[in-house]
Amino acid sequence: MKQSLLYVVLFVLLSGSIHTLQAQQVTVKASIDSTHILIGDQLKMLLEIEKPKDLNVQFPQIPDTFSSKIEVVNRSKIDTFKLDDKDRVRLTQSLLITSFDSGRHQIPPFYFRMKNGQLLDSAATRELMFQVHGMKIDTTKGPVDIKTVYGAPVTLKEVMPYILAIILLAAIIFFIFYYIRWKKKNVPLFVKPEKPAEPAHIVALRELDRIKTQKLWQQEKIKQYYSEVSDTIRTYIQNRFDIPAMEQTSSETIGIFKQQKNLCDEKTRDQLQHILSLADLVKFAKYTPLTDDNNLTLMNAYFFVNQTKKEEIKAPEKTAVVSQEVSAEEIKDVK
Repeated sequence: MKQSLLYVVLFVLLSGSIHTLQAQQVTVKASIDSTHILIGDQLKMLLEIEKPKDLNVQFPQIPDTFSSKIEVVNRSKIDTFKLDDKDRVRLTQSLLITSFDSGRHQIPPFYFRMKNGQLLDSAATRELMFQVHGMKIDTTKGPVDIKTVYGAPVTLKEVMPYILAIILLAAIIFFIFYYIRWKKKNVPLFVKPEKPAEPAHIVALRELDRIKTQKLWQQEKIKQYYSEVSDTIRTYIQNRFDIPAMEQTSSETIGIFKQQKNLCDEKTRDQLQHILSLADLVKFAKYTPLTDDNNLTLMNAYFFVNQTKKEEIKAPEKTAVVSQEVSAEEIKDVK
């Protein structure tokens, strides 16, 4: 009597556990991407289960072979996907299988073990079938020669190492020849590009502004004042007209301007002659000029540069415009 009662209790508990797990709506599935393959080809098989996210599930342990005729080539990790229902998830695992025996083969069901608290249960997938076809052999032709190996087309990935090696070799050869030429010429290997030269009038006007600011003649530095003014004008003439004024006497420089009348007009030439002649008297004859002569020399230097400067086609920079325009106020400051 006690034994019968025990069986009844166990039956009720098992029925309750099965009912509880079924209420969780667990679905398992196994599928393959094809039911017919050639011998040696591979099949992709997918195992999946949909379950509540709080239900513990153990995936089937996949052996290396399902039978003597079906082999497992590769198995992926188990991936988890969230479903539209936030309380449910899908777990999947993909397998690659193959067979080298022709005929009809059967994949056995897979068992997913589940645990909900103290209750244990399992769910099984359905069996799968696929057909392996062998290669057809024409026996009517008899023995035939072995076919030669087919040449596969060359891909860019295969030839890329050779291309890179050729480029590297060419770069090394070029560098060696460049280094040899540099060694013979005895010049720096890498030369910093020179900045484009400023226009001659920009340099000259900047120097004249500096001389005016220093106020040399007001400090009794008459000789230095006239030397710097004349040197500035000579440097400007040399850079502007390609006349070696720094190496010539004043009369030689003035003579060139008189011969080439297209360089400047007569008034401008007279201003140049006044600057250079007065500077020679101060430097070599110890002549003491008047205050008006000092002012007039700097003013003539400004006018000579502005009258003979080479106009640029492009818009001048802001600093150039400021230097080029000598206003009446600046001339008054010189005085």
